[in-house]
Amino acid sequence: MEKMSEYSFVAAILATALALVAYVAYALSGLRAARMQTAGGPRVGFFGTRTAYGPRTASIGQYGTILGWLALVFLIAWMVFRTAATGHGPFSNMYEFSVAFALGILAVYYWIERRYNQKILALVALPVALLLMLYATTIPATVEPLVPALQNNLLLTTHVAVAIVAYGSFTVGFGAALLYLIQPAGGRWGLPKPDVVDEIGHKAVVVGFPFLTLVIVLGAIWADVAWGRYWSWDPKETASFVTWLVYGAYLHARVTRGWRGQRTALLLVVGFAATLFTYFGNLFFGGLHSYSGLG
Repeated sequence: MEKMSEYSFVAAILATALALVAYVAYALSGLRAARMQTAGGPRVGFFGTRTAYGPRTASIGQYGTILGWLALVFLIAWMVFRTAATGHGPFSNMYEFSVAFALGILAVYYWIERRYNQKILALVALPVALLLMLYATTIPATVEPLVPALQNNLLLTTHVAVAIVAYGSFTVGFGAALLYLIQPAGGRWGLPKPDVVDEIGHKAVVVGFPFLTLVIVLGAIWADVAWGRYWSWDPKETASFVTWLVYGAYLHARVTRGWRGQRTALLLVVGFAATLFTYFGNLFFGGLHSYSGLG
């Protein structure tokens, strides 16, 4: 089963990379089409029966979507095989959590793509997922016995599972914010409309924020079981709380203060930076959450 999980993992990396190539080609094709349309270029193909832009662009994007879904299936297979090999949810070290984080990004992204049909967002979401998987290849993937504090299969699975949904959602929200912030003043470069990516960013946080709240609550319960206290101001606990405050401020500003556009997009960028700090912080600052398997 461990070998099967490795094969699935490699297949997921390859499928994600190919999907990203297809999405880049889709974006470039769409940009060319937008320029031709703006310039009043010809709308007929070589034989005079097809438009010079539109159908070809859509087909390239569809290839990206198919490959991306395939990558997600491979990651789910990795999770199943890894669980069978370890006897617990594959969330006990940085290798497993990095791959699971990538799975969360792809799962949330393809839910958003299906809902809003905005494939350009893949140019941010997929590179982050791919980088996480490539990072995981640098980390020992050997199956090791759980340290005593992690020997609670229910809390291990639920605590980290809700974390990957939250982190995946915030990555998609970051992608939407980035697309909003790079919108040029004189045109959209073929990018989604600003109000669309603004709404996608909001939707991503609406999904992710309750899951992050569950991460903190379940983590506190688990901390009491493992260490005899609910809160220790451990670096990862503190970073999670700061991240929760940032996204809580985002929702508060949007709902009660009516913030939209650039200000909320900047908050999403700050929130994603806090998310990454929460994810990597224990590697640099140690603490009770130092179960990375990195030495």
